[in-house]
This record gives sequence, structure tokens and C-alpha cells, in this order.
Amino acid sequence: MDKHNLWSIRLGFSGKQSPLIATMGLEQFLEASFASKFSPDIPEFLKDSPKTLQALRAKRQTLQSSSAEEAKEMLKKELQVSFEMKSWWISKMQSEDYPLREKMTCFWHNHFVSTYQKVKVNHWVFQHNQLLREHAFGNFKTLTKQVLQTNAMVRYLDNVDNRRDKINENLSRELLELFTLGIGNYSEEDIKNGAKGLAGLNLGEDKAMYRKLLKNNDTITYFGKTGTFKADDLVDIIFEQKAVPYLLTRKILQWFIYDSPTETLVNYYGDYFRKVNFEIKPLLTKIFTEEFQKDNAGSKIKDPLVYILQLMHELNASNMNPKLIAFFLKQQGMDLFNQPNVKGWNGGKEWLTSQIYLQRNNVADLLCDGRSWNRRIQFTEDSMTESMPKLNVKVNYNKNGNHLAIISELSNRLLFKKDENWQQEWESILKYDFNPKAENADNAVLRLFNAMIKTPEFQII
Repeated sequence: MDKHNLWSIRLGFSGKQSPLIATMGLEQFLEASFASKFSPDIPEFLKDSPKTLQALRAKRQTLQSSSAEEAKEMLKKELQVSFEMKSWWISKMQSEDYPLREKMTCFWHNHFVSTYQKVKVNHWVFQHNQLLREHAFGNFKTLTKQVLQTNAMVRYLDNVDNRRDKINENLSRELLELFTLGIGNYSEEDIKNGAKGLAGLNLGEDKAMYRKLLKNNDTITYFGKTGTFKADDLVDIIFEQKAVPYLLTRKILQWFIYDSPTETLVNYYGDYFRKVNFEIKPLLTKIFTEEFQKDNAGSKIKDPLVYILQLMHELNASNMNPKLIAFFLKQQGMDLFNQPNVKGWNGGKEWLTSQIYLQRNNVADLLCDGRSWNRRIQFTEDSMTESMPKLNVKVNYNKNGNHLAIISELSNRLLFKKDENWQQEWESILKYDFNPKAENADNAVLRLFNAMIKTPEFQII
């Protein structure tokens, strides 16, 4: 695979940025990506959703006084808003000139998991997502502190039930196990005492806040330090621990490049991460520029998001409804804003089960035929019928090349390696007398494209 195309897929969601990487060079492309802006504005689809505790309480009172049918419609509307939010995010991923911020937002989304299914307040989920976007390239410790202050996280990990007279350890445990240190680098006492420090951190109007009557002000011992510690203090103490950089460097390597990074690489980049005081931008720069120099294509199975957005780009399918992409992701086990549990999507081989592979091939057939894969999107027990125009699909290729040149061009763009076992089949689709100027030439190339994207090699980058 062409290296610029490979890294365009890795640093985004398709080969769209390949020409930019080739002309700018990787380091300049990264700097432009880090400098990318995003809108802090609240999208239109959230205009009627509750945005404060007061508004949420008012809505609940309205629900209680409404008929069963009216209440059902109100809940259905909020569920539809959550689908709009998925579509909004997918559209951002597709439209950004420098999509690394969205790719990194998605990484944090799967690190600091907080789902709509549990939180049930769209604006809080949106706030959480925007926070991850804002701090995508910032400081890991700062972001950890900020995440603990979101209404979404204190609701998702049950800290609303953590009070001085009834301790709930969920947030304290995941803060150590999944967010910072990893299993084996803390004690049960650290979890219990951390939960005491987090007791009373509850829902607030705009972000989480400590409630005076619910706080636990006991003196606790946390990783050998004794005092009256609250959320920020706990995070400061955690980030003094030796193990803190390595959990994240392993996950970043897995997200972007290697399903199974070596311990040598994890430790090497982790040591550097500590050296730069947990700043994400220099860590990403070091990882990407150094790994770019290596021949490491074929080290990662594509997640469903990369798979489908790469197809959309290659087929120039600009009129695809992003709701259908969201539905495909859900079917593939990568439901945005709704991971299966607090651990998030495991990735790796789980993205290429026999069922997922079959679904991908079925979608490939439909897309190459200019059709979508599902004409109805399920929101609740009811369905919303979507307008389904015929997709305009077309594969770009050099129309001055012969059949062998075009086969080579596509395979170099799509496949992490060229498998000579497939060559005979491809030459049976584009025969020796193929005329790229003929009326049906595009259809023949589309058939070749379809054959290539259904190979195991296309599933891997």
C-alpha cells in the first residue's frame, strides 16, 4: 500500500488526506492537524433538549403529568436526537480537511466511556464529547480532571450514588483501572479511599460539583499520602505513580497502528510521555513520525468506522445519509455514544468475526451497485422511513493506463499487500484488451474494486 494513503487512513478515516501528506510532509501535516479548529456552538438538533438541572427537572415534571402516549413521544424525540448526534459526528469525520482531531476525539470517547443509554441526557453527552474534542491534543492529567467534572461521567459511573453515608466505588475503581493506571497498579484500599474522596461529587447545573451535605471529609490515605483529598487532589497523586504513562501509550498505539504493540514500544513511548509531562501533542508527533519510517502495514484490523468511511470516500458516495452509516456501525458493534460497557470497544480481532466480515461484504455489494443496505432506521419499536435516493458511485482511476496498470493502481491504494493469488481473478475482470475510454469502463473498474474490497487484505491496514 502507498505509504501516504496508509497514513491518511491511520490519521483519519480514509485516503482523502493522502495528497496532503505527500505534498506537506508528515510533520507539517501533523502541525496543521493540531492547529485545526472546531465550533463550540451547540448544534440545532439540541435546541429543545434540557441543558441545565433546572430544565431537566421541569421536563421530568412534564413527563409525570403527561399521558402515557405523550410521555412516549417525548422520550422518542430525545432518542431521535441521540441519532442526530451520531449523524452530526459522522458528518464531521467525513468533512474535516484535517480529521486527526476527530480521530483522537473518538479515541478519548472509547477511553473515557460515557454512554447515552446510561446518561440519558443528550446535552450532557454532547458536553462530554466536546470536552474530549477541545482537549484532544492537550494534557492527559488536565483532561482526566475535566472529565471527572462532567455530569455525564458522574452519572455514567454512578457517582450520583456515592455519598458519605453510602459509598459507591464505581468511579474510583475505573479512574484507576481503565483511565490511568491499569490492573495491578493499585490496591483495594486505594479504591475505597478514592471513593471517599469522590463522595458527594454530584450533578451540577453546567458540570459536576461537590454537594456539601454529601461530601466525606474524612482523612484518607491514598497511594501512601494522607490528607483530605478531593477529585483534583486524587488525580495529582495518581499521576505521580510510575505506571501511569503506559496504559495510555499502549492504547494509542493500538488505536492508530498496532493491534498488538510490543512491550518495548509501549515502554519506550511511555517513558517519553512522562518526560513531556503527559502532553499529548508531542507524544503523537513522536509516535507518528517514528512509526512512519517503518514498514508496518498490515499491523491493524480496520474498525467499522474506518472501513465504511474509506468505502464512502473511494466510491465518491457523497449523498449517503450519515444515519445509515450510524446504523451500520451499530450492526458492526461500534455504536457511537453507546459502547457495550465501560471498557469500550476491544477492537483487534473482534472487528473481523465471520459475521462482521459477511456484513461488510454484503454492504460492499450494495454500495458498488449504488444502493444502501437498509431502508429503515430503527429508533424504538417504531421505525422512521428514510428517503433513499440512488447513490452515485464512481471509482477514480487513471484512464490512460492499461488493465495491468489500473489493477496495480487500485491494489496499491486499497490493499496492505499485493497477493499474487488474486491477480488472475482481477485480470479476468479487467482483461488484456480493456479499454479505459470505453463506455462501460467505469463499471468494469467498479467490479474490480468490489472484488478487491472483499478480500481479507482490505480489512487490514
